Amino acid sequence: MSEALIVIDMQNDFCEGGALAVEGGSALVAPINALMDDFTAVILTQDWHPAGHSSFASSHPDRAPMDLITMPYGPQVLWPDHCIQGSDGAAFHPGLRTDGDLIIRKGYNPAIDSYSAFFENDHATPTGLDGYLKSRGITRLTLVGLALDFCVNYSAVDAARLGYDVTVRTDLSAAIDVNGSRDAALKSMADAGAKVAV
Repeated sequence: MSEALIVIDMQNDFCEGGALAVEGGSALVAPINALMDDFTAVILTQDWHPAGHSSFASSHPDRAPMDLITMPYGPQVLWPDHCIQGSDGAAFHPGLRTDGDLIIRKGYNPAIDSYSAFFENDHATPTGLDGYLKSRGITRLTLVGLALDFCVNYSAVDAARLGYDVTVRTDLSAAIDVNGSRDAALKSMADAGAKVAV
């Protein structure tokens, strides 16, 4: 069975000093790099928002980062402006190996946020990753990266629902952990059938 490592959003804006920094993000880079050679394929995802994206709090008057609003596709957390296309914040962490097989960019539709590596937040618009993995005969996935409680979580849940054998390495992921979101994500992933491994 072929196995892929999915490296989620290891970008400057999600690491220390970034616009939406996740504590401990930079420390994950070296161990993730060391893991890459153990896999048949390595896929990296990259948050890639246009300026003025609808998920940015700055796009909504009288709203603040971390507010929850309702969008046509469901609930949406509002974020600080981050990972804007072509910006240094959107670039991969400078220490990260980027010699993988594929880079999936997500969140570029200004009207829909995109946490999952597989679908935008409408849960219907695909990124193309599922087709790529199936064309290569890859059935087992290991997920690492940022942030555990959002993009890793959504990716793991979608992967499990699509029938992949999914392992999430919590030791190689870090969470934003807003309002208990880390524990909720661990339960969500386990309930979907993902193996949540330390």
